[in-house]
Amino acid sequence: MFAMLIAGGFTSCKDDDPKEIIKEVIKEVPVEKEVIKEVEKEVIKEVEVDNAYSRYLSAIVTNIKAQKKNNKVILLVAFGSTWEQAFNAFDTTIDAYKAAFAGYDVFLSYSSAICINRAAAGENTDPKNYYAPSYWLSAFAQEGVQYEEIVVQSLQVIPGEEYTRVINYIKDFANNANGDLSDEYLAGVTLKLGVPLLQDKEVDVPAVAAELNKLYADKAAKDVVAFMGHGNPDSYDTYKANVRYTELEQALQAINPNYFVGTVDMMENFKTQVYDRMVEAGLNDKGMKVYLHPLMSINGDHGHNDMGGDDLPEDVDPEKYTFAELQAMANEEGEVEDTSWKMYFGAEGSGFICNDDTVIPLGLLELPTIRQIWMNHTIDAIEGEPLDYYHSMFPEE
Repeated sequence: MFAMLIAGGFTSCKDDDPKEIIKEVIKEVPVEKEVIKEVEKEVIKEVEVDNAYSRYLSAIVTNIKAQKKNNKVILLVAFGSTWEQAFNAFDTTIDAYKAAFAGYDVFLSYSSAICINRAAAGENTDPKNYYAPSYWLSAFAQEGVQYEEIVVQSLQVIPGEEYTRVINYIKDFANNANGDLSDEYLAGVTLKLGVPLLQDKEVDVPAVAAELNKLYADKAAKDVVAFMGHGNPDSYDTYKANVRYTELEQALQAINPNYFVGTVDMMENFKTQVYDRMVEAGLNDKGMKVYLHPLMSINGDHGHNDMGGDDLPEDVDPEKYTFAELQAMANEEGEVEDTSWKMYFGAEGSGFICNDDTVIPLGLLELPTIRQIWMNHTIDAIEGEPLDYYHSMFPEE
C-alpha cells in the first residue's frame, strides 16, 4: 500500500522536509501506524536520492562556471580508477586536450559507479570526485552554462560494453530522460561522439600496432612483449568487440612474432591461452623474458594487481611454487585464477623470465603517440556530422 501512496502522491525537491511530505501523502488516506512507518522510510530514501542528485549537479555546475572559457566543451569518458597514477594520467590527458583543442573547455568523467564511489572514498590515495556522464551532461545544459556544442570522447579501448553505456548516456541526455532540462536548449545543442581507440579494424588496429612497435621494438627483438587488455565476458560481448584484441595481436605479429595480446575477461584469451600460443611459436625454451604491459587507458587496479601483482592462490607457497603446480589449478575455462600474469609467466618451469623488472607499468594514455589516436578520433568527431539523438519531450502535433 505504501508503495502506491509514494507512486501516486510524491514529487520531491531538494528542500523538502520528509515529515511534511509524509503528512501530505497520508492526510486524506486512512492508514495504520505500521504503514506510516513504511511510508516514512520510502520518502526518506527518495529525498536522500534527490538531494544527492542536486548536490552532485550543483558541485559540477560550480566547477564548470569557475573554469568556463568557451562555448564548446569536450567531455572525456573513462571507465575509471582509484590509483594516483591513473589520476595523473587523466590530468595529463586533460592538459593535452586543452592544448590541442583551443576553443573547447575539457572535463573528464567516470562511467563506473564502483570507481566513482571508491575514488571519492580514497581507496588507494587521497579522495577525488569523478562524476558520471549523466551529471556532466545535465550540468552542461544548466542556466549560466549551456554549451552550444558538446563533444563526448570515449576513452575506452574497444567498442564494447562500456562504449555502449557512453552512447546511452548521450541518448538519455538528448531525450531529457529526467524531464528537467530545457527542450529548447536540447533542440539546438550540437552533440558529437568520438569513438574508442580500436574502433576501426582497417585503420585503428594497424595504427596502434605500428605505434606500439615503435615503442617496444627493441624489447621484442629478442624477448616477448605481452599486452594485457580487459575484454568483455562472453555474456557482455554484445557487439563482438573482443575480436579487436585478436586483430591487434595479428597486426603486431605481422611486424614481429614476439608480440602477444591477452585479456582479463575474454574467453579463450586468458593468460593461459596466451602462454599456449607462445609455446606453439616455440618461444618457451630460449630463456626469453616476458615483458608485460597494460592494454588499458590507465595502469590501474588490473595493471597493478592482475598483471604486475604478487597474487597466487592461497594454498600456493610463493617461495617454491612451480609452473606445473599452477597449470594443474586451471579451471574449466582454462584460466588459473587468483594468479597475476607476472607470477604465472615467471613461475619455475614456465620457460620464461618474468619479474618486477619486466613489468612496464604504463597505461595507454601515458603513451603520447597512442593518446594521439584517441585525439584523432575527437578531431574526426568535431569535423563530422552531429548526432541525431534528440526527440522533443512534447508530443508532435
